[in-house]
This record gives sequence, C-alpha cells and structure tokens, in this order.
Amino acid sequence: MIRQWIGHFIRHIDSILLATVLMVLVVALMVLYSASGQSLAKVNAQLINIVVMLGVMFLVANTQPQHIERIALPAYLLGLALLIAVALVGDISHGARRWLNLGVTKIQPSELMKLAVPIMLSWYFSKRETMLKTGDYLVAGIILLTPVLLIAKQPDLGTATLVFAAGFYVIFLAGLSWKFIFGSAVAFGAALPILWSMLHDYQRRRVEILIDPSQDPLGAGYHIIQATIAIGSGGSTGKGWLNGTQSQLDFVPERTTDFIFAVFAEEFGLVGCSLLLLLFTIIIGRAFMIASQAKSTFSRLLAGSIAATFFTYCFVNMGMVSGILPVVGIPLPLVSYGGTSLLTLGLSLGLLMSVQSHKRLVATD
Repeated sequence: MIRQWIGHFIRHIDSILLATVLMVLVVALMVLYSASGQSLAKVNAQLINIVVMLGVMFLVANTQPQHIERIALPAYLLGLALLIAVALVGDISHGARRWLNLGVTKIQPSELMKLAVPIMLSWYFSKRETMLKTGDYLVAGIILLTPVLLIAKQPDLGTATLVFAAGFYVIFLAGLSWKFIFGSAVAFGAALPILWSMLHDYQRRRVEILIDPSQDPLGAGYHIIQATIAIGSGGSTGKGWLNGTQSQLDFVPERTTDFIFAVFAEEFGLVGCSLLLLLFTIIIGRAFMIASQAKSTFSRLLAGSIAATFFTYCFVNMGMVSGILPVVGIPLPLVSYGGTSLLTLGLSLGLLMSVQSHKRLVATD
C-alpha cells in the first residue's frame, strides 16, 4: 500500500527537470561553502531551504492544473491586498518598505506576486481565448501593472522587474501583436527622460555607475568592479575550489547571494561557467518543451511564462554581475543563498511538473 502511494506520488515528478535541478543544487552548495568562508552553518541552513523547496515542488507537482487555476483570482487579490497593506503599515528597512509584520513572522508579499500574476493572467486569457479583443489586452495590462507599480514604489526595482517580466510573457504568449510591442518600445524610448526623473537617486546612480564604475570605485561602483575582477581572474579553468582570492579575501560583496556567480566564475573559470550555463539551458529547454506539449491554454501560458522568467532570472543576474546590466538585486536561481527565492522556484518547478504529468487528464480546448 505504501509502495503504491509512493509510486503514485513520484510518477508526477519530471526526471529530467529533477536530475538537472539536483546537479545545480550540488554545485550551489559547493560554491556557498566557499563563498561563506567555509561556514557549515550557512550550508546547513541552505540544506534546510532546499529540503523545503523540494517538498513544495513534490506537493505542487501532484496537484492538478485545474486546482491551481481555481485559486488564480483569490491568490492575485490576496497578493494585492498584502501589497496595499505593506504600503500603509509595512516595516521600513534600509529605506525600503517591503515587509509586512504579522506578529509571529514577517512576509514579503511581492514574492507571492512572482507567481500570482502569471497564474492570474493565464487564467484570464484561458477564459477569454475564444473572444479575445484589443480591450482584453488592456485589461491584462492593468492586471499586470497594478502590482508592479505597488512593488516599484516600495522601492524594489528588482522584484518589480521580475513580476513585470513574468506577466508580460503570458500576455505575449497569448498573442500580443508585434505592432503593439514595437509601438510600446518606441513610446518607452520617448518616455525615458520622464521615467529617469521618476527614479530614486540611488536607482539613477546605479545606471550611471553601470556606464562608468570608476566614477566611484570605493562606493557605488565597488560591487561591479570587484565582481568583474573576480570573473576575469578566473581565466579558462579557474583558480580552484576554495582558492578564489577575490572572494576568500572578502573583496566580492554579497558573495553568498546576488554576486555568488562572481565567486563561481573565479574558482571554476570559463569551463565551469559553460557547464553551469548548460545545466540552466537544459532546465529552460525542458520547461519550454513542457509548455509546447500542454493540453490547455492555461497550462501552456503558465508553463511558458515560468520558462521565460527562469531565463530572465539567469540573464539579469549574470548580466548584473558581469557589469552589462544595472545592479538590481536579483539572485542567481538555485545557486544564491536564501529561502524565499528557493521557495518560489520550488513552486515554479512544481507547476511545470504538474502541467507535464497531468496533461493527459486535462481536456483539450
């Protein structure tokens, strides 16, 4: 009986995704041990986060997409309510109001919206697919921009970017016109002077430092300069595990979280980075394959958005650490230390596996 139950539970797990994710997590723990100054406490804490992530992934993988679709609207409305609560009574830390104190714990509602928004938009378009009109895309835009603006106001530009990307991918996959995309890009370019004036001083400073980090080598430009030195010094094969001078001598800032890729690149070099990119590519490619095989509009849009958003995570973090994108505080998926990001990824991977394993149970449109 128990063996049958376990077998039923495991058969909803995508073996390709799971194997690749586990390989990345093993690499992540190795890099974290080095980046944290060989702290076993840090590694053990991350191991607990990984166990929680895998547990959530298994549970969501065994949940049918129809059940997830039913909670789309409640989850979105709850997320909006929590974001409004943050704006009104949220705790302020380091000049930002991002956390909501519930007494027994603190939560960051913006993290919920990374999945609540694409789930909501996927549900919306699945209900409107037979009668899609221009107005539906405008409504979708409002659904997307409302939480994005609330998150950006906290301010949390990194999370706002990810939420916007996740929602935009759903709208794009739902059939958004290329003419509209091109027109919006032109309008965005024209509005840049206005948007620039709306940015906070530290956000404008990040863009200026991106262009020329040497403007403030010991201040705002320090992160980018030290990270690029670490990446460049790794060469082709790296300096070896635990032997990265920039990281071991504390030159690389935030080296267990946002800038952990610099530590990895210094110790494992171009060869190691290529192998890590290959693992990420397998995850992204498998996710897009699952999306292409989905049997319902909701599943297709949601899986496609998750695949594209995972790519965005990787691209933005590596671009940020390499100095080709502004520093926006986005972790490297599965590698950076932190429980919240791993939990979100566990939910995302579980959703992908749910779409894959339950596709025969979903009625075709």
